[in-house]
Amino acid sequence: MKLAYWMYAGPAHIGTLRVASSFKNVHAIMHAPLGDDYFNVMRSMLERERDFTPVTTSVVDRHVLSRGSQEKVTNLITRKDKEEQPDLIVLTPTCTSSLLQEDLANFVKRASEDTSADVLLADVNHYRINELQAADRTLEQIVRFIMEKELKKGSSPEKTLRPSVNIIGPFTLGFHNHHDCRELKRLFTDLNIEVNQMIPEGASVYDLKDLRKAWVNIVPYREVGVMTAQYLHEQFAMPYVDVIPMGVSETEKFIRQLTKAFTEVYGSDRLMAETEAFQQEKELEFEAYIAQQKQYLSQSSWFARSIDCQNLTGKKVVVFGDATHAAGMTKLLSREMGIDVVCAGTYCKHDADWFRDQVKGFTQQVLITDDHTQVGEVITELAPSAIFGTQMERHVGKRLGIPCGVISAPVHIQNYPLAFKPFLGYEGSNQIADLVYNSFSLGMEDHLLEIFGGHDTKEIIQVDGAQASGIRWNEEAGSELAKIPGFVRGRVKNNTEKFASSRQISEITLEVLFAAKESLGA
Repeated sequence: MKLAYWMYAGPAHIGTLRVASSFKNVHAIMHAPLGDDYFNVMRSMLERERDFTPVTTSVVDRHVLSRGSQEKVTNLITRKDKEEQPDLIVLTPTCTSSLLQEDLANFVKRASEDTSADVLLADVNHYRINELQAADRTLEQIVRFIMEKELKKGSSPEKTLRPSVNIIGPFTLGFHNHHDCRELKRLFTDLNIEVNQMIPEGASVYDLKDLRKAWVNIVPYREVGVMTAQYLHEQFAMPYVDVIPMGVSETEKFIRQLTKAFTEVYGSDRLMAETEAFQQEKELEFEAYIAQQKQYLSQSSWFARSIDCQNLTGKKVVVFGDATHAAGMTKLLSREMGIDVVCAGTYCKHDADWFRDQVKGFTQQVLITDDHTQVGEVITELAPSAIFGTQMERHVGKRLGIPCGVISAPVHIQNYPLAFKPFLGYEGSNQIADLVYNSFSLGMEDHLLEIFGGHDTKEIIQVDGAQASGIRWNEEAGSELAKIPGFVRGRVKNNTEKFASSRQISEITLEVLFAAKESLGA
């Protein structure tokens, strides 16, 4: 733990709450002081949802500090069980409960004796993991808990007749997660693949027992879902695909990995000849789909071959964000658009090895840090043409005058769009192409900015005070300058002051202004 006034990933209990509240009718309770109970407000504001299960806070106050927490927490659990009738109650530790060394496991055991719903203590260590790691661990813990109950019953559901998938990882407050899920479902529909379950967003814990019906598990994000997919693979031999379909090239790779995974499942209880026939059929079907998307339907594929995209070749950019989006964006920019990624980085320090492996050969420099000041220093030193990062890199770009496209959480509310804007799949590639192109000033705009000295900033011209350069404008010259159109005024002002400075003139008059104009041949 460390003291910081801004961070990329929040404390562990926020990750647990995000996963728990993504499920339908799962009630999360956290034991924390007032001030830590902002989750409900944050979620309702950013996600703009009309209906979700709110989080309940067991407030740590002076009475708790003097008498202990057990009675208060257990009473709250049993009361919420009766009032809300949840399918599952998740109690999450916080930094405060850890500092007080409270026996939350015993609280859960005591409360479970009087509740109809199952009560689960989130197994997260607040001193060692952050929000994203806790979210990954909590999802795996809930799935494991339900699966173990089903195994005791001896149930073993059969696979679906047609190839099917579980989408594991999309959850509340995720960056464009809702939009990505719509795009993935559309892609699977086009490929004649059933979506068996999507967890945790919008799922019921009662449906988790049917996860085994799917042929393959899909993990579209590195941050959440990997541990769950690994558990299902180890326990039930369910293959999973963790290729992130971000960009045309990676989406093609993702689809081809599906072919291999489906063939593995299909051939588990069939003859070799049948398996080979199935594999050939799927390869032909999926390759035809890829060719159609790439040649006729994908706008980003066409854009990559256009003169507009060629104008981007050689432009320098810095990419920074979570492991998923930073790695995907780096490969897309370098491979599909010919843009020079001078630095690619992530704040997911726990996934540093995977990130380095993914961006190898696509960037000149790799940055692994959760210190935003270090990121700002690197951007300042490299002076790229554009930045693609989080809201913090957007602030850095504003300060330095460098455009920034937001591609990763944490983000402001404007990056929770109401319109359909995925980042995954073929439509996601189109959205990213727009984002990239609109983040640069290109062609004629570059030329005009160079001529006219930048956009009209509507600056107020001070004609009676001392300037930083020590040169003053008298009233007549200032009035004449004010008559010049705003889009060129800044350049005229700078050129005139340079003219005066070179001749050691301390005050600009009408004569000096006209002389400067003549010297430039204007």
